[in-house]
Amino acid sequence: MKLILPLILLVSLFSFSQNNYAVSDTNPFGIPNPEAPQELKDYEALIGKCNCKSVSRKPDQTWADPVDMTWEWKYIMNGMAVQDETIKADGKHSGSIRQFIADSSKWYVHYYASGSPSTKLPTWEGGKTENGNIVLYRDQKAPNGTEGWFRLTFYDISDLGYKWVGEWTDKSETTTFATWKIDCKRDTKNGSDLEVINKNISAFSKAYMDGNIDDLVNMYTKDGKIFPNNREIMVGEKDLLSYWAIPDGVKILHHKVIPSEIKIENDIAYDYGYYEGKTLTKDKKEVSWKGKYIIIWKKIKGEWKIYLDIWNSVP
Repeated sequence: MKLILPLILLVSLFSFSQNNYAVSDTNPFGIPNPEAPQELKDYEALIGKCNCKSVSRKPDQTWADPVDMTWEWKYIMNGMAVQDETIKADGKHSGSIRQFIADSSKWYVHYYASGSPSTKLPTWEGGKTENGNIVLYRDQKAPNGTEGWFRLTFYDISDLGYKWVGEWTDKSETTTFATWKIDCKRDTKNGSDLEVINKNISAFSKAYMDGNIDDLVNMYTKDGKIFPNNREIMVGEKDLLSYWAIPDGVKILHHKVIPSEIKIENDIAYDYGYYEGKTLTKDKKEVSWKGKYIIIWKKIKGEWKIYLDIWNSVP
C-alpha cells in the first residue's frame, strides 16, 4: 500500500500536467498553454462558436445566396495549437489545424473538408499584421497563368465576431478578385452561465496583469470575502482594494486560472482548480508561482460575482 499510494499520486499529477489545457466540460474550447508561442494570442478573439453567413461566387461570377454555417474554434494539443471547424446548413464540414512555428515566424494552416478528402492537405502560411488582421497565403496561378496567391484574411475581429474573405491576388497584391466571403457574429445574449463564468475568470487575470484593480475588485460581490494564507478573512471593497493593490515598481507578467471543475446550481456555483503566474519585482527579478483555489460564485441581478475566494500555494 505504501508503494501504491505514491504511484497513484504520481499518475494523477502526470495526467493533470499533460491535460490541464485540453478541451473539457469546464473549458469546452480548451485554454491556451502558457508555454505555447505568444502568437497563440493571435486567435484568442476567435476562440468559441459563431453563427455565420457564407457567400461564394457562382460559375457566372455572380454571388450566390448566403449559406448559414457555424464556425467553432478551440485550443488543441494541450493548449499549444488551434483547430477550427465549419458546419454548413447542408451538413458539409471543413476545418483547419493551425500551428505557429517559431523558426519561421509563421502560422501554418492545414485545411481539410468532408466534401473533398485529400491524401495531402493544402497549406496556407502567414500571420497577424500590424492592423490586427490575420492574413494567410498559398501559391495559386490565375486561370490565365499569372503567378499569384490565394489570400485568406480575417478582419474586423472583436468580441462580437469577425469577417473573412478569400481572394486571388497577384504577387504585388495590387490586383485582387474575391471569391468567398464569410461574416460571423457571436451570440453574446445567449451565453451559458458556464461561458460567462469562464469569461469572468479570464477577465480577472487580464485585470490583474493590466493593473486595473478597480475592475478586479468589481468582480466580487459587495460583501465578497477573500481568505489569504496566514491572514484574517478580508471582507468588502476597502479590504479587497488594499489586498490586491500592486506595489509601485512591481508588475504582474502572467496570471492564468485553470479550473478543474465548475458546478452551477441555480444562482450559486463552485469553482476549483489551479492558478499560476509570474511577477516582475522592484529589483527586476522574475518570480514564478502557482497554487490551488476554490471560489464560490453568486449570480446577482443577472451577473456572476465572486462571493468567497480562498487559495494557497503549491510547490
